[in-house]
Amino acid sequence: VEIIEKQLPKFKVITVNGNIFHNAGSSIVQELAFTLAEANEYLAALTERGLSAENVTSKMMFSFATGSNYFMEIAKLRAARMLWSQIVKQYGVKSEESCKVFIHTASSRWNKSIYDPYVNMLRTTTESMSAAISGADSIAVAPFDFTYKKSDEFSYRIARNQQILLKEESYLDKIVDPASGSYYIETLTNSIAQYAWNLFKEIEAMGGFAAAVKKGFLQSEIGKVAQKRDMDIANRKVTILGTNQYPNLQEKMSDKITKEYCFGCKTLPEGNIPILKQYRGAQAFEDLRLQTEKATKKPTVFLFTYGNLAMRKARAGFASNFFGLAGYDIIDNPGFASIEEGVKAALDSKAEIITICSSDDEYVEIAVPICNGLKDKVKNITLAGFPKDHIEEFKKAGVDEFIHVKTNALETLNNYQKNLGVA
Repeated sequence: VEIIEKQLPKFKVITVNGNIFHNAGSSIVQELAFTLAEANEYLAALTERGLSAENVTSKMMFSFATGSNYFMEIAKLRAARMLWSQIVKQYGVKSEESCKVFIHTASSRWNKSIYDPYVNMLRTTTESMSAAISGADSIAVAPFDFTYKKSDEFSYRIARNQQILLKEESYLDKIVDPASGSYYIETLTNSIAQYAWNLFKEIEAMGGFAAAVKKGFLQSEIGKVAQKRDMDIANRKVTILGTNQYPNLQEKMSDKITKEYCFGCKTLPEGNIPILKQYRGAQAFEDLRLQTEKATKKPTVFLFTYGNLAMRKARAGFASNFFGLAGYDIIDNPGFASIEEGVKAALDSKAEIITICSSDDEYVEIAVPICNGLKDKVKNITLAGFPKDHIEEFKKAGVDEFIHVKTNALETLNNYQKNLGVA
């Protein structure tokens, strides 16, 4: 109270930090609802101590993280303003100016990656656009390389220039609400606001933000969403470019990491209240690939391409992408004229993993003969695809693993790491 009224009367001394929810893997609705609940807790506590609601709200600032879900992030900040105005009015505030809120945004950390780090520039650009279009009062853009080292002059310059370009060349600061009147964004705004308001009321019914935290409600709800998001990344339903899809096979990052890259996962003191773990969605795949980079011998994958040209190329591309996520060396082939030729080349390669790439129809004829030539001579035989009517037959013949679009890539690659002695 002393600070607000006398020591720093011109400053916004209360920051309501929604970033902590976002970077723990929360949904947009959760981030908004929990931030509003936290802000309401401040407002209730300070008005009880004798401050006017107008005085408190003028000293408050909301800090949100903006992610890559472009339109949803625009709608989130618009919904935040609308809902906060409704909350403040319940304290008897009449002035429209006092119902407004200063919103600061920072680039999401949750969706950033170590591998293919220049993609982080694209992510922070769309995030900054979302923040500007939704009317954020201040915007902080993270340097693209913060995930693995202390950012340098170049990365800071790029981060500054992203904001300058959006302001000075795209003129995003010239219109008060560029999204106003857009049926799509207005509908998203109203939908997010409704779901966030319902969750906000649920927290208030528990006794408010602090009570919900002590009960572990916030932590539990965010944990459920974070687990679902992790599974979507592991199954590659959600793409983190360069990390769980389309890796740069020539990239090596272990020698470039100059700081603790595991944002937010340091050991924290245990207590009676569960904690929110701050992390990045890409970390599990990054750990996998860093294991490979640090291994004494990097596993090699030999692509046994045979039969139909289109199918063998498609499945070879899929397999290269799949094993590239773990940083394995890939030996591709143009296609073999006979099974015997392919078996000989596979054995000569000394590869740990032999991956058969062909069509489902041809697997019926070639899978068993290929396995007969390779079984007990190589560490692993993998088949690209899932010919469901012949799975058991092929397993008996010697196929160790089937990789396809529904494969849990993270779990499967971790198993390869353990079986090959990399982990």
